[in-house]
Amino acid sequence: MASLWVSSLSSHLLHGTIKPKAGFNAGDDVAALRNAIEGLGTKEKILIEILTRRSSAQRQLLCEAYKEATGRTLVEDLRGDTSGDLEELLVALATPPAAFDCHQVMKAMKGAGTNDGILIEIFASRSNQQIRALTDAYLKETQKKLTLDLRGEISGDFAEALLLLAEGKRDESAAVDAEKAKKDAKTLYDAGEKKWGTDESKFVDVLCRRSVPQLRQTLLEYKNVSGKTLQQSVEGEMSGALEELLVAIVKCVKSVPAYFAERLHASMKGGGTDESTLNRIMVSRSEIDLLDIRAEFKKLYKCSLLSAIKSDLSGLHGDCVEAICGGDD
Repeated sequence: MASLWVSSLSSHLLHGTIKPKAGFNAGDDVAALRNAIEGLGTKEKILIEILTRRSSAQRQLLCEAYKEATGRTLVEDLRGDTSGDLEELLVALATPPAAFDCHQVMKAMKGAGTNDGILIEIFASRSNQQIRALTDAYLKETQKKLTLDLRGEISGDFAEALLLLAEGKRDESAAVDAEKAKKDAKTLYDAGEKKWGTDESKFVDVLCRRSVPQLRQTLLEYKNVSGKTLQQSVEGEMSGALEELLVAIVKCVKSVPAYFAERLHASMKGGGTDESTLNRIMVSRSEIDLLDIRAEFKKLYKCSLLSAIKSDLSGLHGDCVEAICGGDD
């Protein structure tokens, strides 16, 4: 599953910070991990060194070999021998990407109330193939259909928009229809800025169905029609979770790496760090576009992502995040 996940993103493969290890040997890694876990006191630095220096596909082979050698899963042993934010990060690294996204969505729906922020981040930024892999993983783990469970957790226009994205059926055509972009821009202007009250359904229909290249053209046409950016109009016309979702989609249409750079900065600024968001982004983008995210972070905030992490995090968790980040550009 991990290799399928990454192969679907082959054009971005070289933009990750974690690369496959040359001369990878699962048996050698299992021996080193067992020594780190089973000996007196857990040697966390060895766990970090191995899990942040292997591709996700290699880590899955390692997990299989570990289970064969010990009769236990690596995730179980990581949970038993580490704790806190480091445990969460190491477990994330040992989990296949689709299963990791699935677990994040399950976490967002757990308990009273829904963590809309997690749902928005995942469904606004993932490709159709990633979303379908996520929903397959959800069905396998819960024997339930994700869209049905989501429908029980969320409501209104936000639900309609998120459920459209969760179907993983966004148009994937690379062709851009300039006339259609003009028509969509006019439709959105008429549904928002031009009228008293907003017809949210028009925004949901266009932003959740059109291809990314088509939406990029629509953003340009909207500025011509309205004089404002579409993001400004959404922020002015809407509120709550729907506004947050549609703004996230617009940001991802413009630049997924810039969107994640903003999310990472927000997770580290102010009082206290949002380690869960930080961990999720660092792991999920580590083989896709983390190099691009680093570049956007530097452009937006005039400091490197690594220096921000070093100033915000400490201890073994900080060491592990730094290892995933790499570099100091």
